[in-house]
Amino acid sequence: MSENQKTNLTLKKENGIAEIHLHVNKTNSYSLDFYRELNAAIDDIRFDQSIKVAILMSDMPNFFSAGADINFLKAADPRFKTQFCLFCNETLDKIARSPQVFIACLEGHTVGGGLEMALAADLRFMGDKAGKIGLPEVTLGVLAGTGGTQRMARLIGPSRALDLNVTGDLLTPQEALEIGLVDKVFPQEQTREKTLEYARKLVNSAAYAISNIKLSIQNGIEMPLNVAIRYEGELQNLLFRSEDAKEGLSAFLEKRTPNWQGK
Repeated sequence: MSENQKTNLTLKKENGIAEIHLHVNKTNSYSLDFYRELNAAIDDIRFDQSIKVAILMSDMPNFFSAGADINFLKAADPRFKTQFCLFCNETLDKIARSPQVFIACLEGHTVGGGLEMALAADLRFMGDKAGKIGLPEVTLGVLAGTGGTQRMARLIGPSRALDLNVTGDLLTPQEALEIGLVDKVFPQEQTREKTLEYARKLVNSAAYAISNIKLSIQNGIEMPLNVAIRYEGELQNLLFRSEDAKEGLSAFLEKRTPNWQGK
């Protein structure tokens, strides 16, 4: 296992899985320094062909993240805050463009910029006693400006996203599951292991196909349907030429378990 520890997070890699552990402070309330480290960790993962799945998780017992540090924002001038939000958005946007599947493992309160980080992940798994989840930025007189309004609207629909953004209401894990804000809710004490179990399943299956499925969905959703279908076809063409596709078809016909190579 390799480990790269920084001030605000630790990046661990083992057996095809990368874990980004957040440990900024007790609520994981962050400033620019954290996002610089997160950006570097995402870049590290993107360039590592051995990594198939990445998991965002917190080392703090009660919080995934409470979002940006309010004192940090209050002290900054408007132009700096604008550039800070831009950098955060550029960092999070890399997740959708990366071939690895990113999972947010939510074992504590996930609010504001913490939820915006989770929304940028491909999947969100939450513990049933993790706490509250939502975007309360309106109570500060601002909007969720690191993708919150846009990613939430694309995930759960514009009217539900509008309601949650304009009221600032916080949901329970079960309520979040019911509207599709999170994908799975696990018993609290099993959340991390269940998330790792899911990640291992992906690593040990047709990882190259999974990577292209992720890119097809995350990139294609931003395209007109006819363009997205052609994009899907190009990715399928790559898969048809892959070693894994040859192996998958042979294994099916020979009634045996495929030996995936990830290429």
